[in-house]
Amino acid sequence: MNLAILIALLLPMQQQDAMTESRVVVYPATAEVEVGNSRRLTVVEEAYNVGAARLSDATVQWISTDSDVVTVSADGTVLAVAPGEARIAAIVDGKPGYASVTVPQLPPARMTIHVPDVPLRRGTSVPLEVDVQTRLGTSIDAPVAFTSSNPDVAAVNPLGRLFLHGVGTAEITGSSGGASASAPVTVVANDVASFEIDGPNEGVKAGDVIRYRVSGLTISGERAGGFMPAWSVSGSGAQIDDEGEDGVFVATRPGRYAVTAMVGTNTTRVTWVDVTPRSYNQELVKVGRGPIANHHSADTWVFEGVDGRDYAYVGTYLYDWAKVFDVTDPENPVLTDSIQVDARRINDVKIHPNNRLGIITREGASNRRNGIVFLDLSDPAHPTILSEYTDTVTGGVHNTWVLPGAELLYAVHNGTRDVHIIDISDPSRPAEVGRWGLDKEDKSLHDVIVQDGYAYLSYWNDGLVILDAGAGSHGGTPRTPTFVSQIKFDTPNAHTAWRYGRYVFVGDEIFPPDWDPDLPIEASGYIHIVDVQDINNPIEVGRYEVPEAGTHNVWAEDDKLYVGYYQGGLRVVDISGELRGDLYQQGREIARLKTTDEHTMVPNWPMTFGSQLFRGNIYTSDLNSGLWIAKLVETVLP
Repeated sequence: MNLAILIALLLPMQQQDAMTESRVVVYPATAEVEVGNSRRLTVVEEAYNVGAARLSDATVQWISTDSDVVTVSADGTVLAVAPGEARIAAIVDGKPGYASVTVPQLPPARMTIHVPDVPLRRGTSVPLEVDVQTRLGTSIDAPVAFTSSNPDVAAVNPLGRLFLHGVGTAEITGSSGGASASAPVTVVANDVASFEIDGPNEGVKAGDVIRYRVSGLTISGERAGGFMPAWSVSGSGAQIDDEGEDGVFVATRPGRYAVTAMVGTNTTRVTWVDVTPRSYNQELVKVGRGPIANHHSADTWVFEGVDGRDYAYVGTYLYDWAKVFDVTDPENPVLTDSIQVDARRINDVKIHPNNRLGIITREGASNRRNGIVFLDLSDPAHPTILSEYTDTVTGGVHNTWVLPGAELLYAVHNGTRDVHIIDISDPSRPAEVGRWGLDKEDKSLHDVIVQDGYAYLSYWNDGLVILDAGAGSHGGTPRTPTFVSQIKFDTPNAHTAWRYGRYVFVGDEIFPPDWDPDLPIEASGYIHIVDVQDINNPIEVGRYEVPEAGTHNVWAEDDKLYVGYYQGGLRVVDISGELRGDLYQQGREIARLKTTDEHTMVPNWPMTFGSQLFRGNIYTSDLNSGLWIAKLVETVLP
């Protein structure tokens, strides 16, 4: 949770004027505490002016900005949990004071060295796999010093590459701090007479991921493999990564690149590749509009009603009506009704696949009974309120996801910041049957989707959390999901996620601190591309970043990513094949459309919310201008 917001909520307004001359000082102002140790912080009484409450009579409330690093108890004792930095706030009589606590990285306590399981041929080299861990089992980057019992047979450079100089055996030892490990090495004769790099030299476009590999030809004429060279590429417009036996190449810019494989000390091979630009003969065109220019809009969901006609429901922001559009003729949407609820925000709209039940979320209710509203869609042009659920989600629900087979609704609750699991088998009497959340206090859950039995939770500062919600890989069920894995990001604003193939696309949401919804908002943030081929070990492999804008909701289908990129408009991105690097710089963007016209609250400033594909059209809402319907069409050449 944002510390400034939390403290603002805790400051009694009636005390602000009385405390303008007083101040709170925490002693010590800075402290370093090792993991597992604690230290008591205190508030300095002399910091109060005459007339302020004495410290002995005042209540001090202690808050940690990051309880993953440091926790703080009611008496001001901080406990170091993990390396990092955290700010501690002490609030006295409505006035905050601060201290900074640094938890240094633990020293190495143990390590392992693994030699790749390939033939160790004289004259070649392989990378060692070295894992240095603290006493808590956390892997860390630490310098390692290597020695060899027989350098004439095998030696290691400072980067951990093992060079095989002669036939025989050797013991390789690595040490870092108080940790050390050894691994035996047996070097065999090299019967390879020649080496070459296998991989394409042409027909490669910017953004294509190409895998190169070194193969050999033995003296007897047989093909040999198992080589793990060090790869490099000329120029700054491309990258190549070592991955097992492969050199994984991707270019950002067109051009000719030299790809080099260093097989051993005296053996290198070079190939070249010509990279051409990506080009697309498609464009986004506006099909229809459902203008909403008197208030801000939120999420959209499109479906076929039980009457056979098509509808788009649009949520609202700072308004208490959700809009109903008949979009059977997408060129001419017709507003048929509005649904009024007690709310200041209807952020999310979902429709059950049976097309008979609608769900809208509610935040900012006047009676503080927020939660979820269920809609009867018997007459989809004029939906009626079927029921409400507020019992365990009074703090407001921001996003939901429907699990139709299990007849469950996953709801993101603003209060607990957990996923609440609601049984909707009888939507007139919904009931909570479970919940899941990170076991910590300072957390912020923003979104959830469930695809193929896995739930993907966008947990803001805590990144992407993956649950087994019925996939069965980790014993989870839809009602009792279980933890699978987690990945955090350098930009701690994980806002939304979408699984497509081997990747999860995770979007940031970053607004400036002084943003105003009635003025242009300079949003920032990008799409993180996370490879979940190994669901237990998600890896960030790329991004899609529009430099001048910030991302919001996403949708993926038919090898295309559809992104509401706020002030950057609606974007369509090619996500075919393997993905690495920055897709925007590679030219994988297919088309874009700025969602702004004369019917808007903020002139010349699109704020595209998201996207959904339906009957070949792309539906989206814009925060400032309502419903948009677009289509990706072939470019008409002159």
